[in-house]
Amino acid sequence: MPDQPPISKRAARRLIQQAFVLTGRDRSVRQHIREARLETRWVLEDWNFEWTIVMDRGKVRFERRPSRSPDMTLSWPEAADFFASIQEGRTPDGALAMEGNVVFRTYVDLVYKSFCRSLEQVIKYPVDDAGNPLM
Repeated sequence: MPDQPPISKRAARRLIQQAFVLTGRDRSVRQHIREARLETRWVLEDWNFEWTIVMDRGKVRFERRPSRSPDMTLSWPEAADFFASIQEGRTPDGALAMEGNVVFRTYVDLVYKSFCRSLEQVIKYPVDDAGNPLM
């Protein structure tokens, strides 16, 4: 969508947080991660932008602070490419780097794919549950 203005860091944090709220409400995701207990760190490197996602027995929790000892780390070198892929309806797998315990990959992949779908919708319709604008 070339007519949309670039996403600011502040707006990005709000959009990402709302996308994870929606991901946490996804019944399919909750059912598949009901046995998982792990912390993941997500990083947009060029923005020096990090957040933590905790999966704990079917619940997905967003934390602004980066985890000190994540079970897995997902990182992308450029935020602009990350958001461009999401806006085009693609998961930004091309530049994705995953590090950590591969045992958790199934859970992380499931949450990641749901998050990408949710983030695409939140970018298209940037309002929260109360109708307040996120951008």
